Amino acid sequence: MLAYTLLILAVAGERLVELVVSKRHARWALANGGREYGRGHYPYMVALHTALLAGCLAEVWLLDRPFVPALGWSMLALVLASQALRWWCVATLGRRWNTLVIVVPGLPLVDRGPYRFLRHPNYLAVVVEGFALPLVHSAWLTALAFTLLNFVMLAVRIRVEDAALAEAVA
Repeated sequence: MLAYTLLILAVAGERLVELVVSKRHARWALANGGREYGRGHYPYMVALHTALLAGCLAEVWLLDRPFVPALGWSMLALVLASQALRWWCVATLGRRWNTLVIVVPGLPLVDRGPYRFLRHPNYLAVVVEGFALPLVHSAWLTALAFTLLNFVMLAVRIRVEDAALAEAVA
């Protein structure tokens, strides 16, 4: 359980790095005429992602969830793959990437990197990590709860983002 706790703390640290990068990129976007969309759902998204990490630890420690090697190692591989995809998205979008929905008018849509294959590859990373991270240590209740709530969150988020992008390139 200690190794799993360290994994969750590492993911939390990665999230803090994301927030630092996001704030820097958001400042750039707003300074360059960017417009923010859909701010109302953002606090719920932050709460959901925070609850994922807390739920992972709480379920494993309080319900004494076991580490099942076949499940745990395969889920860890998916967690690492989702992190790689997430940072590929960040690198591809460069200063345009942040955790808010801010669109700088006049910039063309990005169609390279993972965006060659998917319209929203970062959300694929979120979905995979959301079920895989808890399942590294058999926290199936957290995996199920996050997956269901994240489905609702992503429905809102993707609708906001698609509308913002459509308006910006129109």
